[in-house]
Amino acid sequence: MPTHLKQTSKAAGAATPAPVDVPSIVKGVIDDIRSHGDSAVRSYSEKFDKWSPASFKLSKEDIEASLAQVPQQTLDDIKTVQANVRKFALAQRDSIKEFEVEMSPGVFLGQKNIPIQAVGAYIPGGRYALLASAHMTIVTAKAAGVPHVIACTPPILGQLPHATIAAAHFAGADEIFVLGGVQAIAAMAVGTETVSKVDFIAGPGNSFVAEAKRQLFGTIGIDLPAGPTEVLIVADDKADYFTVATDLLSQAEHGPDTPAVLITTSKKLGEEVVKEVARQLKNLPTAGLAAVSWENFGEVIVVDNLDEAYKLADKYASEHVQILTEKPREALEKMKAYGALFLGEKTCVSYGDKVIGTNHVLPTKGAANFTGGLWVGKYLKTVTYQEVTSAEATAELGRLCGRAARAEKFEGHARSGDVRAMKFGGDKFEWPTLN
Repeated sequence: MPTHLKQTSKAAGAATPAPVDVPSIVKGVIDDIRSHGDSAVRSYSEKFDKWSPASFKLSKEDIEASLAQVPQQTLDDIKTVQANVRKFALAQRDSIKEFEVEMSPGVFLGQKNIPIQAVGAYIPGGRYALLASAHMTIVTAKAAGVPHVIACTPPILGQLPHATIAAAHFAGADEIFVLGGVQAIAAMAVGTETVSKVDFIAGPGNSFVAEAKRQLFGTIGIDLPAGPTEVLIVADDKADYFTVATDLLSQAEHGPDTPAVLITTSKKLGEEVVKEVARQLKNLPTAGLAAVSWENFGEVIVVDNLDEAYKLADKYASEHVQILTEKPREALEKMKAYGALFLGEKTCVSYGDKVIGTNHVLPTKGAANFTGGLWVGKYLKTVTYQEVTSAEATAELGRLCGRAARAEKFEGHARSGDVRAMKFGGDKFEWPTLN
């Protein structure tokens, strides 16, 4: 039986503030932008971000001016990380095959992968300048072959986010707008006088951005519903408590509602991690956020063995699962529900978040039970086609179609089959002569 050394205070019944009616607020913004276009976008940008430039869209000169404000080392690092993301995304693209098969003589079926033609990439920036979101959304879209990508990112404290602009530019964005929040998502989804409508929007964001994507799904496609960042670590008695504590806090700093969970076979390790987290929080610059997450959503659970640990981890279906065990690759076979796996002490979730090349837009809130994260395939439409070149084959298919459709009482479908059986097989039917 699992034993908790630390439980979430939320599970223990901690009080929560009265909820804000996010869906109603978001719906109002979307409806207004749908009706009033750019004027509504500007109004909400002024209201929420205190940002109302002459143009939200950056010119070539604006982009060049921003690049000049970014340290050369940062520019070099952006290019290095994007090369990693691009290499992995292109490998994914190569794994998705088109094919054509001759099912029977003269009957050809095929599959094609067509890039989405216009994509919106949302790059958050309220609390942190999340350069990596530009890499993950834009580079991956371009690797898929998307011809037009619009990037939207909010101002930071009323200023241009120069490093984020650089990341979007080097990633290959065709247009860059300094515009954030629901107003950015709605503008891209429905189109305005100055923002072209897209077919698909990708990228993380706060609860308002996530709700806007949810409400607009159907008008446009979205990558996946997103919630707070999640981390779960599976560790045995060989794991280093200092590393475990550091890695838990590395994700807890994302926000005040990040679940950070340790499942371990060692009670001693669990106790040491609880103490070490408390010690590190005393000198962590982002402790104001991380401490709240750890207090309210942190868990330390002791289990009898690793098989039990993996089964319990699968129940969480966490966004990030880190394996700090003697044989970490066992998790590849044992586990079935996670956004991404990080195997062994030499890697960490922060690598995936920032630099290593796999995509950091991943399923949360249990969505790993039914989907993976953002990848090159999300930007492709896998479609099928068919062609029949044989008269004999289409006549036989027509007969089969007629029988199958009439079994379901779809007479119109049946007659389409009958026509082929008549034209190419010489069959006779009564219905063409009926008045």
